[in-house]
Amino acid sequence: MSQSVVPGPAKEIAGVAARTGPGAGERFGKAVETSWRPVALLLGCFVVWWAIAAAELVEPYLVPSPGATLDVLTGKTSYLWEHTWVTTYETLLGFAIAVVVGILAAVVMVYSSTVEKTLYPILLFAQVVPKIAIAPLFVVWLGFGITPKVLIAVLIAFFPVVISMVTGLKAVDPEMLQLSATMGAKPWQTFAKIRFPASLPHLFSGLKVAVTLAVTGAVVGEFVGANEGLGYVILQANGNLDTPMLFAGLLVMSLIGVVLFVLVEIAEKLLLPWHASRRDTNVTTSF
Repeated sequence: MSQSVVPGPAKEIAGVAARTGPGAGERFGKAVETSWRPVALLLGCFVVWWAIAAAELVEPYLVPSPGATLDVLTGKTSYLWEHTWVTTYETLLGFAIAVVVGILAAVVMVYSSTVEKTLYPILLFAQVVPKIAIAPLFVVWLGFGITPKVLIAVLIAFFPVVISMVTGLKAVDPEMLQLSATMGAKPWQTFAKIRFPASLPHLFSGLKVAVTLAVTGAVVGEFVGANEGLGYVILQANGNLDTPMLFAGLLVMSLIGVVLFVLVEIAEKLLLPWHASRRDTNVTTSF
């Protein structure tokens, strides 16, 4: 007659102490510890900006005061929101296309050395070509709609995705691949169970870079030819010497990049709880 084993507390191992997860107070303290320095730097920049404007060291049409910029942000909220949504949509669409195409291209390059040797130099050449130089061509070819803006966002965000994914797929422990082959796993099973999960930390590093570059790509496309979007707002404000509106557009554009970066960071924490950099519970030695 078999006996049922009731799970109990884990046994202690000599020389090793298990540290429990941090409580709410510890997590709050850690958040404060990691965030006070950038917050202090931003406040310092704001104070310098305010001091320059208050002392009238620079003409107001060159550097507006923080108050004038805030008045634009609060007084023209609907106008800015309308154009912010356009830029955000272009950014997200370009980023999504770059992620899908980039991952597929990376997988093909890793599994085919011929494709890698053929495609990699072309990708490098496309990356070093200034996008602001070829953006007018896309407007001529594709018109003034959303397509050229999305295409520029794709081109800028594509390279970090491909490079990080290729690096992640190649960084798998060869012993794990040998073990998988020994156990009779098929190539697609090895990819799904070993290669792809192991590449995710590298991929998310590339995604955090790519999502901020996608914002730049969308705005660059709007600079060249558009009648809506934050790039259009900034270009119009620059032509009219409306620096408060220009600064407001720059702040909103920066905020889009920060928010998207944080969203990718949150997705990384949710999808990669097993990664060493995301563990809340650590094991430390007492030697």
